[in-house]
Amino acid sequence: MYYASIGVLAIIMHIIVNADVLFGSFKSDHKVAHTSYRAFLFSIMFYYVSDILWGVLYEAGNIPITYADTVLYFVSMALTLVLWIRFTVVYLQNNGRLGKLIQAVSWLLLAAMLGSLIFNGFIPFMFHFSEDGTYHADIARYVILIIQVAIFVILGLYSIIHAFISSDRKRLQYCAIGVSGLVMAVFVLLQAVYPFLPLYAVGCLFATSIINTYVGVDERMNSISRLGTMEQAAYKDTLTSVRNANAYKEKRKAYDAMIKLGELKEFAVAVFDLNDLKKVNDTQGHEAGDRYIQSGCRLICITFDHSPVFRIGGDEFVAVLMNSDYENRENLINYFNSEIEDNLKQGKVIVSAGVGIFDPDIDECFDDVFKRADEMMYLRKQELKSRSAK
Repeated sequence: MYYASIGVLAIIMHIIVNADVLFGSFKSDHKVAHTSYRAFLFSIMFYYVSDILWGVLYEAGNIPITYADTVLYFVSMALTLVLWIRFTVVYLQNNGRLGKLIQAVSWLLLAAMLGSLIFNGFIPFMFHFSEDGTYHADIARYVILIIQVAIFVILGLYSIIHAFISSDRKRLQYCAIGVSGLVMAVFVLLQAVYPFLPLYAVGCLFATSIINTYVGVDERMNSISRLGTMEQAAYKDTLTSVRNANAYKEKRKAYDAMIKLGELKEFAVAVFDLNDLKKVNDTQGHEAGDRYIQSGCRLICITFDHSPVFRIGGDEFVAVLMNSDYENRENLINYFNSEIEDNLKQGKVIVSAGVGIFDPDIDECFDDVFKRADEMMYLRKQELKSRSAK
């Protein structure tokens, strides 16, 4: 049972380490490489099962079934080579002659393995069992295993060489794939020398662990990073680069939760609205309107540079004043309004602003503060409109 126990431990570790790839919870942007690697991992599971059964059946002395399982053992071993090569070539994006040649040789090796196993049933030259049930390895087995070693070594070294001409981000990944190939080569060679030890199973476990650690983890981190970038883009206004209405809705929910728990006690809401945006669009065009919006947003961000700013509508913005901006709110709003006064004289962007201050005695939610700020903004808007009409 010693031989089989190594395979059982290997398949358990194999499933634990590669569960997200095997059972589909992890998705890579390299879809073809991901699919190839997943097939490789399943072929290794097939090999582990055949290896475990071989140990159990051989020890039990059931020679006919052991013979059949030995055939599956050699097929699964060759299949792991073919699928590892396919994954490596795809991941390295080597569609040139070398890549195609190596893949072709691996498929020929698999075909040769199948042919040899069929022929072995008539004239044993790969393996046979003596009358007392002892397993014997024959010459063809060693030839095929040596060819496997050569392929693993060639592609492993090629991957390592390829690493030194690649970008820094991919260099470690390519080296890991190369090292995994060399590890497989070493353990295939050891398996050829010691046929009664489960060394190829150990080699597969080492190789897949290396790939998972240095390739799979990096792919996962890149995927998470891309998701984070996509998430940031979903909450960013494309015109002004401040946070958009989606971000505002999420933040408003968070503020409400903090207010309910008593964790948010000092803040103010500043509401802004651009005057005459429609007039600018109608008379100067929408590109001028976009520049008008950007100018207004820039002034808001410069003034309230320690506060999150949200664009919640075409010409509407909100800033949530906390910490230093909250403490200096009167000076900041006075400065902002003075800038608008100058803009009014110079014909530049006009932004109406109103501020509401959170009062825990009367405000139950964020919107209570927003409404007061919005009312103040509307009064300021009317005042600026009446002055610009003169």
